[in-house]
Amino acid sequence: MLIRRPPDIPLSEITDEALYWNRREFLKAAGFGAAAVSGLFPLPACRYGGEEERLSADDEEKLTPYEDVTGYNNYYEFGTDKGDPERNAKNFRTRPWKVEVAGEVKRPAVYDLDDLLQPFTPVERVYRLRCVEAWSMVIPWLGIPLVQVIDRLEPTSKAKYVEFTTLFDPQQMPGQRRGILEWPYVEGLRMDEARHPLSLLVTGLYGKTLPNQNGAPLRLIVPWKYGFKGGKSIVKIRFTETQPQTTWNIAAPNEYGFYANVNPEVDHPRWSQARERRVGELFKRKTLMFNGYAEQVASLYGGMDLRQNF
Repeated sequence: MLIRRPPDIPLSEITDEALYWNRREFLKAAGFGAAAVSGLFPLPACRYGGEEERLSADDEEKLTPYEDVTGYNNYYEFGTDKGDPERNAKNFRTRPWKVEVAGEVKRPAVYDLDDLLQPFTPVERVYRLRCVEAWSMVIPWLGIPLVQVIDRLEPTSKAKYVEFTTLFDPQQMPGQRRGILEWPYVEGLRMDEARHPLSLLVTGLYGKTLPNQNGAPLRLIVPWKYGFKGGKSIVKIRFTETQPQTTWNIAAPNEYGFYANVNPEVDHPRWSQARERRVGELFKRKTLMFNGYAEQVASLYGGMDLRQNF
C-alpha cells in the first residue's frame, strides 16, 4: 500500500481502521486464501540489488492488534510503565517540527519535516519489533527508506556513522524530569546499516499518521535490531566519522551494546534472549537470529565476533 504524502496526511486521506481490516475481504475475493482472511498477511518483498528478497524468514505473520501496538510502549520520555506513553503523550505537539542535519554532510541545514520528506512517497512494510525485554510485535509501518533521505542529504566520504537525537522537552515529556537516562535520547547506526534497504524512517502505522506514543512525528525502525535502537521524535540527524555515544550504552554498557542486533545466543545479563513472547499471545516462541532477517543483513557483520560486538 502506498500513501501519497508524508506525514501530515489529511484525515480524509487516512485509511479508516475498519477499512484497513476489511481489506481481508478484498484479499478473499481476490483469491489470496484463508491465511490472509484470518489476519495472516504475507510480509512484503523488498527489491534491491536487482533481486527481490523477502523481508522476513517467515512466509506470513499475524499482525499485532492496533490497540496493543498503541497501548503497550517503551517510551521513557513519557514514563517507564508500558501504559504511560499513551496516557501522557495525548497533548504532545508534533507541528511545527524541525529536523537539524549536521556533521559530515554536503547539505547541512535545519529542515521543516515536511520539506525534508516531501520528495518521497511512504511505503508500507510489515516488520517485527523485538524488544530486549523478550517481547515482540508485528506492525505494518509506513515510512521512507532511510537510504533515500541519506542520498538526498549527500554525506561526505568521512561519514562512517549516522547519529539520531530525539527531542528534549521536559515540559511536554514528564519522563525527562527524572534522571532515568541521560537526555536527550541518542542512537546511532554504522553507515552501511543506515543505508540498508530495511532501515526505515517511520511516519505512520496501520495506514494512519504515527501516534504520539509510538514516536510521532518521526522515528527510526531497524527491524533486525532490538527496539531501543529506534529513536523516537527525532530532531537531529548527524553524520560522523566516529562511533556515536548512545544513550543506553552510556547508561549500562555491559547490558546494551552499540550494535544491539537481535541474537538468541547472546543473553541480556539479567534474562535470556533465546525466546520471546509475541504481545497478545500466551506462549513464547524461539527468537530468530537478526529477528528473522539474517538472509538480508548477516553479511553486514561478516568476520565480527557478535558476542563482543553485541
